[in-house]
Amino acid sequence: MSTPATAAPRRVPSYVVRRVAPGLLLVLVALTGPFLARHAIDKPVTAPYAPAGDGAPLGGDQLGRDVLSRLLHGGTALIGSALLVAVVVTGLATLIGCVAVLRPALGRAVERTADVAILLPPVLGIMLIALAWPDGGRLAVNTAAIVLGVPYAVRLVAGAAAPLAQSGYIEAATARGERLWYLTLRELLPNLRATVLALFGLRFVEAVYVISMAGFLQIGPQPPASDWALMVRENAPGILLNPWAVVAPGLAIALLAISVNLASSSLAPRPVRKTVTTS
Repeated sequence: MSTPATAAPRRVPSYVVRRVAPGLLLVLVALTGPFLARHAIDKPVTAPYAPAGDGAPLGGDQLGRDVLSRLLHGGTALIGSALLVAVVVTGLATLIGCVAVLRPALGRAVERTADVAILLPPVLGIMLIALAWPDGGRLAVNTAAIVLGVPYAVRLVAGAAAPLAQSGYIEAATARGERLWYLTLRELLPNLRATVLALFGLRFVEAVYVISMAGFLQIGPQPPASDWALMVRENAPGILLNPWAVVAPGLAIALLAISVNLASSSLAPRPVRKTVTTS
């Protein structure tokens, strides 16, 4: 009596592991950094702009605080804020973009609104929201990043969903009398997984840059807060004395953005290649 064959477990492609692992490792280090830091973020342990030594592997900052300890503390808030912005922007843009292509009248209004909003430069938008909300702090920066990110993301989702909205299965579901929420959640969204994943990666990277730019302009987190962009701004005058005080947080921001972008692009479903056979 033969035993039934069991399906072999699907193996994760090696290129996915190579691209996802660095991002996960960096995010894990950033989230656990406060527990790994040797010194408090506001405790001077060296002379101002002291070079790297035994007590401070990356030297001291402008007040003699340990650069490594502040670096380990500075990633948690940035990653949390960027993740929040990316999730909200991707979710709103996906729903609005799908509804816009299914309801042409609403789609034209959304398109005109997005065209106007895209014209607003990010720096100007952040400064306007920060001035209108002076006590908002990091919440004001996150709100600005969401407001500035949704219009472009809506155009991207609507562009990918427009051909699908004209397909036969959408027309069949509409003829059956399905509601708008059913068409959006059950018909369009499953076919937009690659677009949504790629959009999430782009929005996360954009959020990292926008929030870092706001921190560099001292909009949002204020001293003595530990923030990577704020560290670059504060220690720029002493870059020749201790380059690590500026280079380390700058590299952390760049590596975070690049690794997450690579991870999201590798997780997106790849198009199936069709082989053409000749007789």
